[in-house]
Amino acid sequence: MFELTSEEQLRTATDDDAVLAWAAQGLDGGARAWTAGRAVAVASPALSGRDRIAVRGPVADLLPLLDDVLPLVGPGYRPFGDAELLAELCTRRDDLETRGRFGWMQRGPVGVPLLEGDAAGRDVPAGGGIAAGGRAVGGEGAAYWLAPGELDEAAQLIDRHFPASHAHPHRPGVRAWAGVRDGAGRLTAVAADAWPAPTVGLLAGVVSDREHGRGRGHAAAACRLVLAAILGRSPRAALMVDGWNEPAVRLYRRLGLEYRLLDAAAQRSA
Repeated sequence: MFELTSEEQLRTATDDDAVLAWAAQGLDGGARAWTAGRAVAVASPALSGRDRIAVRGPVADLLPLLDDVLPLVGPGYRPFGDAELLAELCTRRDDLETRGRFGWMQRGPVGVPLLEGDAAGRDVPAGGGIAAGGRAVGGEGAAYWLAPGELDEAAQLIDRHFPASHAHPHRPGVRAWAGVRDGAGRLTAVAADAWPAPTVGLLAGVVSDREHGRGRGHAAAACRLVLAAILGRSPRAALMVDGWNEPAVRLYRRLGLEYRLLDAAAQRSA
């Protein structure tokens, strides 16, 4: 087993795999990566709400690599990677079981236009865009960056409609929140720029108010703003989505993201 200590080493060992590049988080903040044969494992603490190990490579090489890595990081780390690889891994290791497939979706800067003009290229501003009366600058349905004073309202929206979200205004990991309001000034959709890696940014925490925001393009507007910001500084933008959530998958495909089926594993229940 050989430890990879730079992004360049990781890119070479993984053919610049976006999933492992994101998991590595620039090999900063406690993330570590190892390789053996053609297999690679990247362990990252508290990544999108969990201690995770992104894995890649032929299972024959991955099995002995995990034998060395798991004792180093602890049993609480969950391996994840391409679904076929995880299925084979769990059939070969009695101590692991799959925990459910999900989608990794990603895109680069070329493709479906997201935003035009200044909003497409600028970085996340320090403040939000609320005018007098609680309406967003730009009118109903316009996405903007939430100010710190609006984050409690965003948290309430998430708690009502997506309490399982790993991205949350009251937890670490999020760089900035985008939001959309309706004509009455209600916050109807949010999306987060979260857990960014140097070459892969993550869209997360996409939530829409089921009563006032669904079917009006508000979630799409928030996603476009976040994706444009990510692609203004990184070569790739990505997200994770439940495989059963077909409306969300269709939305993200319309925004130019391509689907890759992943799976996660955990220690087998006693």
